[in-house]
Amino acid sequence: MNRIRIDRLVLFTGLLLLAGCQSEPEATQVVDIDGKWSFRQVGTDEWSPATVPGTVHTDLLANGKIEDPFYRTNEKELQWIDKEDWEYRCRFSVGPEMAEFGRWRLELPGLDTYADVYVNDSLVLQADNFFRQWAVDVEGLLRPDSNELRIYFHSPVKVGLGKLQAHGYPLPASNDQSENGGLGDQKVSIFTRKPGYHYGWDWGPRLVTSGIWQPVRLVGWKKVRLDDLFFRQVSLSMARADLLAQFTVETAVETDARLQVYHGDTLLAEKKVHLRPGLTIDTLGFQLLDPKLWWTHDLGEPHLYPLRGVVMIGRQPADEATKEIGLRTVHVVQRPDPQGSSFYVELNGVPVYCRGANYIPNDVFIPRVSDERYRETVQAAVDANMNMLRVWGGGFYEKDLFYELCDREGLLVWQDFMFACSMYPGDEAFLQNVRQEAIDNIRRLRNHPCIALWCGNNENDVAWANYAEGSGWGWKEQYTPEQRAEIWADYEAVFHRLLPGLVREYHSGMYYLPTSPFAGKEQHATYTSTSGDMHYWGVWQGLHGFEGFQQYIGRFMSEYGFQSFPDLETVKSFTLPEDRRIDSEVMTAHQRSGIGNERIRQFLERYYTVPENFEDLLYLSQVQQADAIKVAIEAHRTAKPYCMGSLYWQLNDCWPAASWSGIDYRGRWKALHYEVARSFEPVALIAQFADDSLKVQAVADVPMPDSVILRLRIMGLDGRVLNSWKSNPTWLTTTEPHLFGHWPILIRTRGEPPTRVLIAARLERMDETPISERVVYLAPLDQLELRPVTINPLIFERDGEPWIRLEADYLAKDLYLDFPGVAGRFSDNYFDLVPGIEKWVRFLPAEGAAMPPIEQLQIRTLGDVMPPAN
Repeated sequence: MNRIRIDRLVLFTGLLLLAGCQSEPEATQVVDIDGKWSFRQVGTDEWSPATVPGTVHTDLLANGKIEDPFYRTNEKELQWIDKEDWEYRCRFSVGPEMAEFGRWRLELPGLDTYADVYVNDSLVLQADNFFRQWAVDVEGLLRPDSNELRIYFHSPVKVGLGKLQAHGYPLPASNDQSENGGLGDQKVSIFTRKPGYHYGWDWGPRLVTSGIWQPVRLVGWKKVRLDDLFFRQVSLSMARADLLAQFTVETAVETDARLQVYHGDTLLAEKKVHLRPGLTIDTLGFQLLDPKLWWTHDLGEPHLYPLRGVVMIGRQPADEATKEIGLRTVHVVQRPDPQGSSFYVELNGVPVYCRGANYIPNDVFIPRVSDERYRETVQAAVDANMNMLRVWGGGFYEKDLFYELCDREGLLVWQDFMFACSMYPGDEAFLQNVRQEAIDNIRRLRNHPCIALWCGNNENDVAWANYAEGSGWGWKEQYTPEQRAEIWADYEAVFHRLLPGLVREYHSGMYYLPTSPFAGKEQHATYTSTSGDMHYWGVWQGLHGFEGFQQYIGRFMSEYGFQSFPDLETVKSFTLPEDRRIDSEVMTAHQRSGIGNERIRQFLERYYTVPENFEDLLYLSQVQQADAIKVAIEAHRTAKPYCMGSLYWQLNDCWPAASWSGIDYRGRWKALHYEVARSFEPVALIAQFADDSLKVQAVADVPMPDSVILRLRIMGLDGRVLNSWKSNPTWLTTTEPHLFGHWPILIRTRGEPPTRVLIAARLERMDETPISERVVYLAPLDQLELRPVTINPLIFERDGEPWIRLEADYLAKDLYLDFPGVAGRFSDNYFDLVPGIEKWVRFLPAEGAAMPPIEQLQIRTLGDVMPPAN
């Protein structure tokens, strides 16, 4: 296909033809409608410039009509926008060559959400689903010189209110912030097929968008159009891969054709077919010999095969498409065992311990997320040693680029369907809309090797708790017996019949999980379930204490978390100086968990000391969050193989706020993300001190070709070595943790009080190369005899790059490095700098930035923030 601009049609002559073929005119053309768009509020005559892709909110902002929705409490003043209708228009030309193409298809894959589409004043489409891939034939309506595309967006709130009234009674939607939207208790998000988080969540604002969130284009074709190309893997062995190329072809006339599959310039297979007008689905079998497998990045190479499917009419290619596929087998294994039933991902026959996070959209205003931001986010997951991301069901089915990046970088994707924390209607119109939504997205994503499983929804089942009276979130008790029966019947229609049937039909062999968490049909998932996956919120919601993470461990931990505040630079982006206290109106508005700020403070009082200084409080909240999730991850990993997955909540943010994220909205890594990179090391040392004894284990999720050694040094906080020990060489296996030992330690501290002692543990290769390091303390953090530490950072050049060398003569706990106002991150941060052990780090500036002078480096440690223990 050829891409052209809207101001002219340029014929492209570079399609690959068979040897000896003469060049012929293009069989397909693409017109990108990306010219001068304008928009207006319906009922007014004022048209303003618009950006497509974009949203009403961002266009109003660009035209100076509203203030930044994320700044201070501006969100409150912008709730009127979602109650108005909006209109967009654009003029475009196709050119005199338009007559060469008998068919023209208008493709609008990103309509948000209730949109009437007009071409030259003819209504051609009425869209009602954000997640659908909308398209319509428009031949006969186009003019060669000048055309108008006009899209009328109905208020999603007004449409939702009408659907709510028609339903007859409300449905539960705990995170729908209807009160903030001026709707009282009228929650409409469940009736609109639109990202749930736009209506608010406990980490995000309520900004209900409308607009065109993906590019718009015209596709012109003559005889044949390749509607879809799916490469289905039939079998896979070390010797060969057997595949079927499934072509979905639309034809305007009856014709003979040939289907071809290429790898590079090599023709792999060809088949003659007879096409009749309309859609034809046909398959073509072929083989790849000596296949290279697709692996997660920690287990091997995520190898991809670019395969091209071509539809030939005579000697001319009529249409083609290229898909990058990965050859792999992926299964979710649920097998009964003495404890219950396993739940783990098996990739190419290898059990995978899934290390990762829950991923949410990177912005409330989706079109603002650049390709570079996508690359940074996926790379941050890889850099933190993750091998899985969960695309959570309250956002949207992500853009193609996200999945392409996960394919290339070797990250598995747990893919939710877009339903979360609510109950939904089940009328025929709703079911048919969801049916087509699911088909569109399953077809779009099924070629991606990163997809590990499909999941019906997030927490709907556990919240309703149909099979456990008195359990759940108190939803079902609000309804009459008749309403309860109807709501549950609608639930089963969607999640136990419709969606699993579509996965079987369109993505055969892929695992479907009805809901998350899920302990089994007609069972209620609890914190003590021994099958399925688990969401554990007992620490945050129930004040269990960090030790709760060690007590409640499921077969696969697909959600758990702890909050913190963002970095000061991020806080500055939405506050004035007078706002910078956690109980201010602005900071409270940017904390959407009702218990959030109080919960952070409660745990600081339990484990640390609450600082009075605002900046110190931000820092310590991040240290606390990192400590909490470290406890959880270590508990999950040492429970291997009983527990085979640990996905914390959450990777990223959609606006600047206090949240459970490890990376804040501005892309700054919090203490959590640095800690996750250490805790998720494929081969990790896990050392814990409890009940006056030290327990040291090593967990290997990847094969270790050589034996390893554990080295322990018992030290004073001032760096004096009180004792040391080294293990014999040991082999690690990937099946279960290796226990080095469980020793009483106090007898080895030479009389030094526990409040002044640390243990530096290091796992080494036989050549003493470090694999994993941990520092363990013998006293609670608020009892350690910490103090401010003077650190003199020095710059040295290593391999042509500037490195910072750090050394201290006293423990610098949770050392935080920062170049204020400079975008970028450090190779490591928020680490414990043990006296006598030098630490080398690099500053990695964001694109276009440079490393500032070392004099601008600011350092903060726990000893600067917490007063000395009594």
